[in-house]
Amino acid sequence: MGKRALIAGSTGLVGNELLHYLLEAEEYDQVIAIVRSSLQIVHSKLTEKIVDFDQLEEVQEYFAVDDVFCCLGTTIKKAKSQDAMYKIDVEYPLTIARLAKEQGALHFLLISSMGANPNSSVWYSKIKGNLEQELSKIGYDSTSILRPSLLLGNRQEFRLGEQWGGSIFKVVSPLLVGPFRKYRAIQAKNVALAMYRIAQLTSPGVTIYPSDKLASIASRKQ
Repeated sequence: MGKRALIAGSTGLVGNELLHYLLEAEEYDQVIAIVRSSLQIVHSKLTEKIVDFDQLEEVQEYFAVDDVFCCLGTTIKKAKSQDAMYKIDVEYPLTIARLAKEQGALHFLLISSMGANPNSSVWYSKIKGNLEQELSKIGYDSTSILRPSLLLGNRQEFRLGEQWGGSIFKVVSPLLVGPFRKYRAIQAKNVALAMYRIAQLTSPGVTIYPSDKLASIASRKQ
C-alpha cells in the first residue's frame, strides 16, 4: 500500500502546486487536505476535510498519516494584526505537528522563510525562527524545513510589493552566484516539487533546505 499524506495550506501559492503533485504521485494512495472551505476539486485520492483551525483537536483522526505537508502562512495585511498572523503562521502549524505526531506521522515538512531566526530583530523572521525551533522539539523521525527566497507565481491575491520584487529579482538573480544563490527568487511550483521529492528521502532528524538547494532538487531529472 502507498503512503497517506496530510496537507495544510493547499490554497496558497506553494500549497496549490503541491496538492496536484501529491494527487498525481504514485507514492500516495490518499491525500487529506484540511481546509476552511471547499477546494472544489474532485479526485479519487483526495479526502477534503473542512475544519475550524482553532478546533483541530476535534478532527485529529484525520492526522493519522505518513507525511505532513504544512504550507500555512499569511501576511500582516490579510491577518489584520500580529496576533492573528502569529496564530496562522506559528500556532496552527505547531498544533498540526503535535496532533499528527500523536497519530503516528513520521515526516513533517514545513514551508518556512529565508532568514528565519528566533533571535532576529525582524518580527517576521523571529516568529518563523520560533516556529522552527519549537517544531524541532516535537521529535519526528524526519523534520524537513524549507526556506525559499522570494516566491514567483500567480497568486489569487494581488501583492504589489511582491510584483515589484519579482520583476527586480528576475533581473538580479543571474548575478547571484556562489553563496548568494540562496537569495535568488524561486518559482512556487519548484518549491512544491522539491517538497514532494524531499518527502521521499530518508533524512533522519531535522534538515534545513535553503532556496538554492530547493531549486537544485526541483531541477534534478528523475
